[in-house]
Amino acid sequence: MQAKPNWDVVIVGGGIVGAATFYKLQNSRPDLRILLLEKEKALADHQTGNNSGVIHSGIYYKPGSFKARNCVTGRRELVAFAKQYGVKHDVCGKLIVATDKEELPRLEKIWNHGQANGIEDMTRVDAAQIKEIEPFCEGIAGIRVGCTGIIDFRGATEKMAEVALGKQPKSRVSLGEAYLGVKQDGDISTVRTSKGEHTTRYVIFCAGLQSDRLAKGDGVSFPERIVGFRGDYYELTEQAKHKVKHLIYPVPDPRFPFLGVHFTRMTDGSIECGPNAVFTFKREGYGKTDFDPKDTLEALGYGGTWKLFMRNMGYGINEYRRAFSKKLFLRTLQRLVPSLQMEDIEPGRAGVRAMLLGTDGNMVDDFRIETRGNHIHVLNAPSPAATAALAIGEEIVGMAVERLGIEAAR
Repeated sequence: MQAKPNWDVVIVGGGIVGAATFYKLQNSRPDLRILLLEKEKALADHQTGNNSGVIHSGIYYKPGSFKARNCVTGRRELVAFAKQYGVKHDVCGKLIVATDKEELPRLEKIWNHGQANGIEDMTRVDAAQIKEIEPFCEGIAGIRVGCTGIIDFRGATEKMAEVALGKQPKSRVSLGEAYLGVKQDGDISTVRTSKGEHTTRYVIFCAGLQSDRLAKGDGVSFPERIVGFRGDYYELTEQAKHKVKHLIYPVPDPRFPFLGVHFTRMTDGSIECGPNAVFTFKREGYGKTDFDPKDTLEALGYGGTWKLFMRNMGYGINEYRRAFSKKLFLRTLQRLVPSLQMEDIEPGRAGVRAMLLGTDGNMVDDFRIETRGNHIHVLNAPSPAATAALAIGEEIVGMAVERLGIEAAR
């Protein structure tokens, strides 16, 4: 007869998706003893804490997709959560701006997606109205999305974990404890970490940049691989902050899986400009020259990476040039705010995005969650996963109840 496990559920990964899953599961099943494991010394230390801080509306995503559904639902729930628990945020709205006629059909498609996805507070704007909202921005047409905004994602992550712990004193968040592996024996799993072993009935993996490695190590079979892309930011200097009042986005190019360089007024009052998107030689590397031999060999030894490179060679070269050239970065920013000068911007931080890349060189566009035995793996959760985190957490709880038969501890 097997001994009673130490935990009912172990969640691996303390980013916002892991914390939201912890919060949702503990809220749904208050009696469960849940352990949230995070290898870093703080929650939200990778993708969550180094993203653009934007509450996305859901306007860009294909109607009916997992992304579209969960972004809209998750965004509304995230704002309500922030209001209830005092998380710093501001629903300030944003402009998506077309700067030439070639972008107008793409802008129309975004508008149609927004309508199909039920995005509230959308308005078409012309050149004069763009200037009324953002006096230093130049464009020929745009969409104002009033329901989007900015938030402290680190603060939101910490608050989700705090609220969950308040519902069950036997649950725990363990920082600085790295996951090493897992072994299933019947209906009990033993999770090995840098600090020992934990026995549990269920394991939920929310590992972000390491999600494919942990899933494959657990016996989940899939051909894709995570490839990291670093995004560098600049900040507007003090004398230039008045040139951006809200959020300003370009019309994204559908050939590339990123939204383009944009302006974001952060919750601390700073104005960030970026990010670009360049292949990174280290999955958790935030410096331009960071390098990890294992990460590099895995990425460059994968055929899908080279197909992506060959298909987007010109774009990739331009992104790398811009990463090392303030002048080129400024030129991109001047498409939206022409009056910006070299002295108006200064280097800022960087983030790394985990993209699940197919063998054909195409990014896996939608969120993906897989199960194996009593384990759930969040395999792909790129932007807007931070905005959608509470909705994703709800989906995971539903899967845990329906597919794993999870029940509250007696």
